Amino acid sequence: MIQTDRRRFLGWASGAGLAMAAGAARAEPAPDLKSMTGGVVPISPAERQARIARAQALMRAKGISALLMEPGSSLIYFTGVHWSRSERMTACVIPAEGEVLIVTPHFEEPSVRETLAVPGEVRIWQEDENPLAVVAGWLTEKKLAGGVIGVEETVRFFIVDALQKALPSATLRNGAAVTRGVRMIKTEHELALMQLASDITIAAYRHTYPRVQAGMTRGDIDAIMAGATRALGGEVEFNLILLGEAAAYPHGSGKPQIVREGEVVLMDCGCTVQGYQSDISRTFVFGEPTAAQRKVWNQVHRGQEIALAAAQLGAPAGSVDDAVRAYYESLGYGPRYDLPGLSHRTGHGIGLDGHEPVNLVHGETTPLAAGMCFSNEPGIYIPGGFGVRLEDCFHMTEAGPKWFSVPPPSIDKPFG
Repeated sequence: MIQTDRRRFLGWASGAGLAMAAGAARAEPAPDLKSMTGGVVPISPAERQARIARAQALMRAKGISALLMEPGSSLIYFTGVHWSRSERMTACVIPAEGEVLIVTPHFEEPSVRETLAVPGEVRIWQEDENPLAVVAGWLTEKKLAGGVIGVEETVRFFIVDALQKALPSATLRNGAAVTRGVRMIKTEHELALMQLASDITIAAYRHTYPRVQAGMTRGDIDAIMAGATRALGGEVEFNLILLGEAAAYPHGSGKPQIVREGEVVLMDCGCTVQGYQSDISRTFVFGEPTAAQRKVWNQVHRGQEIALAAAQLGAPAGSVDDAVRAYYESLGYGPRYDLPGLSHRTGHGIGLDGHEPVNLVHGETTPLAAGMCFSNEPGIYIPGGFGVRLEDCFHMTEAGPKWFSVPPPSIDKPFG
């Protein structure tokens, strides 16, 4: 699934969407829960410096002179700078050798410096100046203006266009090979933060599940889950609650929904710890499951097992999706992305972003390597009926895949 779509759903200006937003805002207190984040150690400046060194080694190997990026998760990852994108450009340049450059509006400089966690130069631009001329001037001073400038893949076109005009002799190239090459491989510290985020989400689920009652709205359930997550020390990233038929559509429906006896409750929730994310889905039935609900739940549970077994070191990421899809097609679902069946990829990368490269999707050739992290969510959706999604994330180790959260044993014990 696509994170931006899920966020867009959460913000729908429909009655259902507003109820969901209100639930998140009024998070129900959970005084019986204690924070799990008391001993958390943030990412250190030395770790960010090591990330920059890894990126610079990749840049030199690929003939890239410098790498340009905007505010966002990559800027946080390398420099610690937390900032938002606007029409006023703030950007970072990592050269293949030496310290980084931050370019920002003059009046924003003190605020930007607050979170800068690595050595670097900060240059400013005034409101009547071209910020890309500042970038171009620095690259010229460093004798990098005629080289290959990598551009982080989410940088907006107007910045790329302006840089090319300011540096006509430079060659601009997609810098994803550098940012992905570093960010996809998580360190032990990153994995520990992701493990804690997953532990918090599971604990919040276990608090929420016995409190679900007939007649509750999505907003009611969201409020309980959000309150528990915050009490446990996590920052709420998203809570997607789908009830009844709405569970047949991966990102739900805007129609009013309440908890009803014998109907599916699908929860897809995540939090962050020091910016690192969890993403866990659980599906259960309020009351006694029907034979059909139980059958589909068990099929999805088996789909998760098949996906994990296929996730072996060196295997193409897409082969995980292929294995699940072959199993589902043997049951009569599909074919491919057709419904009823699995209409989305089996999984996505995860880290500082809820959805990171690469995906567990047909055709993805990137080999799985130790340190990569993915969701495992091979749902089955039956339009007009119901859907089941079980989602747990795992990371690759030298011994193979390892769960962050362990899938539940049965529909009768949806949280273990």
